[in-house]
Order: sequence, then structure tokens, then C-alpha cells
Amino acid sequence: MRCGDFKTSYTADMTIFESRTARIMLVFFLCLLFSLPFYTPGFLLDIVNRIGIAIIGAVGLNILTGFTGQISLGNAAFMAIGAFSCGYLSTKFNMPFYFSIPLSGVITASFGMFVGIPSLRIKGLYLAMATLAAHFIVEFIIVKWESVTGGVAGLSIPTPKIGDFAIDSDAKLFVMIFVIAVLAVLFAKNLFRTKVGKAFVAIRDQAISAEVMGVNILKYKLLSFGVSSFYVGVAGALVAYQAKIISPETFPITVAIDYLGMIIIGGLGSILGSIYGAVFITLLPELLRMLTTSLSGTFPELINKLAAMKELVFGALVIIFLIFEPNGMAARWHSIKNYWKLYPFSH
Repeated sequence: MRCGDFKTSYTADMTIFESRTARIMLVFFLCLLFSLPFYTPGFLLDIVNRIGIAIIGAVGLNILTGFTGQISLGNAAFMAIGAFSCGYLSTKFNMPFYFSIPLSGVITASFGMFVGIPSLRIKGLYLAMATLAAHFIVEFIIVKWESVTGGVAGLSIPTPKIGDFAIDSDAKLFVMIFVIAVLAVLFAKNLFRTKVGKAFVAIRDQAISAEVMGVNILKYKLLSFGVSSFYVGVAGALVAYQAKIISPETFPITVAIDYLGMIIIGGLGSILGSIYGAVFITLLPELLRMLTTSLSGTFPELINKLAAMKELVFGALVIIFLIFEPNGMAARWHSIKNYWKLYPFSH
């Protein structure tokens, strides 16, 4: 009887998919995922598209906070930079989306590395406050730099096209968003099998020991900010194409709090946890809305309390996960999987 895993090489230990069954299941899942537009109603597809964007942004934040240990509250600012960069490039230069999206990511990465400079001297709560300050600076620039951002009126984003083919529906946007999301997750998963990814983790676990071992702290901290900001900037660009109209109000500070909640609930230092957290936090307000709508006949005052309920449930869930499952949903999934992997000798 096969029980557990026995690996005889470093290559086998670092493989992403441990068995042929896992690879087959992945292919099956991707086929199922990309078939969603054929039978999913438009309003549900819009939610799924937001989940895809959230996955990209959550993976980016987890690279910085979960894997490198640099706390950031600047996710909303970085998303705003990516969105407005994409809007400016596509409106002023008629740049197609397959150029404007990665270029927006590069612009955001450059700003992220600049914001990351204080991380060389400060950390923890002080770094969080520095990134929070960056959010308000970016918000001020967006409001005042009207020639680029449109100011408080914002920007109207043109429909992305490939030649004469317009990506003008939720189903078409779904394909664009999830192709990018799958590539982003795959790149992140492979990143932590490389020297760069291991340097990130070493800095998180013990920066002084990592430096003694030859890890260039300056280089890898800034690189972590750059990679993370690139992901978040791409997510912001996709928000622009999905929303079609963006303004400073599209990216409030609560967006950064939501993304921090995603990686805490999903699991810090876990790519899978980023996905779980993004799905969970994106679906949470929709589930609450459905619940309050179904009970509105009996309790009509619930509709007016929906926003407060969302904040209450969100805060309660973060506290519950911090107390009972500090490693997040991904850790619980791994515990369940390992139980059956070792069965019947799992005790």
C-alpha cells in the first residue's frame, strides 16, 4: 500500500506537481475554469472576473509580505498607479492592451521600488506606516495631476481590442483576466524554487543571518517590492479595463485592508493561500448581499446595514483566523491533504 512520499533527489523534492494524478487534475480544473463563460450568467461572471483580478493582486502582496516579511499598506496606491498608467497609455497613445498592461506593471514596479527604499532601514509597523503614507501621496497626485489622471472626474477606458476583435463582454474579459492570472500564479510558484525566491524567504526568516550567508539585502528587498508592485500594477490595469471608468474613489484605503485580509485568511507565505483568500474575501460581500436580500422581507432594516455587516464579518473572520488558524486556509487544506496522503498511518 502506497503511504506518503519518498523522494530521492532535490529535483523531485522541488517539483510543483508531485504525481501524474495531480497534473491530470490541474488540466481538468483549467478546462473546467475556461469553460465557465459558456454557461455562467453575466452577473456571476463579473464576480468571477473580480476574483481573477484579486488573485493577481493578492499573490503580488503575498510575495512582499508573506514571503519577504515586508508589511505593506500600499496595495491600493499601487493598483491606482497601474490603473491610471494603463488608462493614460490607452487613451493618449492608443496603446493596445497587450502592451499597456505589462507597461503599467513596469511603471508600478518602478514606483514600488522607490517606496521600498525605506525598508532598508525600517521594518514592521514603521514600514507599514511608510507605505500608508505613500497611499495618501499617490491619492493626492492622482487628484491634482488632471492632465494625466483626469483628476476627480477620472478616466474613461477604451475597450481593449486585438485588431478588429473587441473584448467588450464579461466572457471575453474572463479569458483575458484568467490567462494573465494563471501565468502570474505559475510564475510566482516557480519564483520560490529559484535563488531569488529563496533569498526573499531568508530575509523574512532572519535578515541578519541571510546577510552573513551572502544575501544582498538591499538588492533583494527592492526586487521584492518591484515584483510585488508589478503584480499589483497589472491587477490595477485589469480593474481599469473591467470598470471602464476609473477615478480616485475606485481605490480607497479599504482596498489595501481587503488585500491584507486576503493573505492573512488565505495564508501568509503561500501562493495557494493567496488564491483561497482572494476567492473568500471577494465572495464575502456577495454572500452577505444574498443573505440580506433573502431576509429583507422579514427584516427590511438589514438592507441599510449591509455595509456595516460586511465590515463586522470581515473583522471577526480575521480575528478568528489569527487565533485558531494563524497559517490560514492553505494550512488547513495541507493538513487535510497530508492526513489522506499518510492514511492509514496518519496518526
